[in-house]
Amino acid sequence: MPSLSPDALIAALGKGLAPLYLIHGEEALLALEAADALRQAVREQGYQEREVLTVEAGFDWSQLRDAMSSVSLFAERKLLEIRIPNGKPGTEGAEALQQLAAQPPQDTVTLITLPKLERAQQQSKWFQALEKLAVTAEARLVGRAELPGWITRRLKAQGQVLGGEALAFFVDRVEGNLLAARQEVDKLALLYPAGELTLEQLRAAVANVARFDVFHLSESWLAGDVPRVLRMLDGLMAEGEAPVLVLWSLTEDVRMLLRLRQGLKDGRNARDMARELRLWGDKQRLAEPALRRIGPRKLMTALDECARIDRQIKGVEVGDPWQTMRGLAGLLAA
Repeated sequence: MPSLSPDALIAALGKGLAPLYLIHGEEALLALEAADALRQAVREQGYQEREVLTVEAGFDWSQLRDAMSSVSLFAERKLLEIRIPNGKPGTEGAEALQQLAAQPPQDTVTLITLPKLERAQQQSKWFQALEKLAVTAEARLVGRAELPGWITRRLKAQGQVLGGEALAFFVDRVEGNLLAARQEVDKLALLYPAGELTLEQLRAAVANVARFDVFHLSESWLAGDVPRVLRMLDGLMAEGEAPVLVLWSLTEDVRMLLRLRQGLKDGRNARDMARELRLWGDKQRLAEPALRRIGPRKLMTALDECARIDRQIKGVEVGDPWQTMRGLAGLLAA
């Protein structure tokens, strides 16, 4: 079946229950909300029993076969949850899951939860067998670009709205931390009545709970967003991120732009070079405009700065590597 968003899966529960559900993805909050909505729906439909199997090292897959064939003495219908935290059922588990897909147990709603899966896992026989018959929801990461819409929808559900400046402030405060973002949205419902919320109200109420990922740092400077890249660097430093990892990210992407420039000079297409340059998602969209904006001379200067930061991290050159990285990031984003 086509994969749904968690919100779409929750909406579909009102139209009746299916025998098999599959929830996977990296946005844990959305996956949890979808699973909770399913649990509530099955309870309302009279599924009083719940059995949970967590697949860990040494898991005995005969437990699944027993759960599929067992009949409760106290309830005619049950919810069977199969949790596979590492997304790797193994050979025996793969066979058991394919059997489950072929013959879902009667009087049972089965929920299988998985983390983010690599492409090879999604192309495996066991996953495709489940996906073909299950109602599937993928909890995709809510990135910076999607976050304003997500916040707006959550606030709308509780009768509140934000103007443009207030929404931008909210996004800056909660970026990269969706669970905390939901808590801040819930807090606003307790503190203020329905209607438009002002920037002053948000300043007084919304905590700074943003969390930053070093692997998303390049997106901010490739996009030319100076305030965001500096805010991300300050956040990474405050969270205790190793400066060597941040430097590695900056250096790799500077080199990527230089290789992209050479490829374009040689008459190649950026899309054709995506795999070798590891250009995916937003980075693929931003790379060429960033290359035109920054230029080769500034990129070579940036490489020299990367080498200087490396010496500062190793203690063989005077200077604060974080401050030097702020200068480098500002140079690349300007």
